[in-house]
Amino acid sequence: MPQASGDELQGITLTVYLYVAKKGKPTGPRDVVKGIHLSSPSVAYRHLEKLEELGYLHKNEYGEYVSKGKPRISGYAWVGNHLMPKMFVYSLVFTCILLIELLVLAVHYSVENDVFKILFLLLTLTTGAALAVFIAEGLLQRKQFKHNSRLNSA
Repeated sequence: MPQASGDELQGITLTVYLYVAKKGKPTGPRDVVKGIHLSSPSVAYRHLEKLEELGYLHKNEYGEYVSKGKPRISGYAWVGNHLMPKMFVYSLVFTCILLIELLVLAVHYSVENDVFKILFLLLTLTTGAALAVFIAEGLLQRKQFKHNSRLNSA
């Protein structure tokens, strides 16, 4: 699967691809029109054909389109059939780290000295700050993605 460049997989074309990929079964132009509220089947067909030419979809014997795989899109990661900003994925990792740190702090709190408690609390605060930054960046990235999709569809 080729890496999606900014010129070929964006706007309505990207939205159509994401719909087909999330659906996970053969999809026709009328399904796409209903699913993402396009103006007509011919608009959906044009984007489906473009995706087929680019190598992201293939047409089955019934004229329906099926995803060939999941392209790499800069700044995003596939989680199942969902495209998520990588910042959200990183925030999940930091959430796990923060939970482990809080568990360790709770278990050792009564038996450790004050130096350990202060240093570990600083470590936990640093992890929490990193988590907050990743969540904020993920929200900004998602907002920008939706904004760009709306601009390209207009």
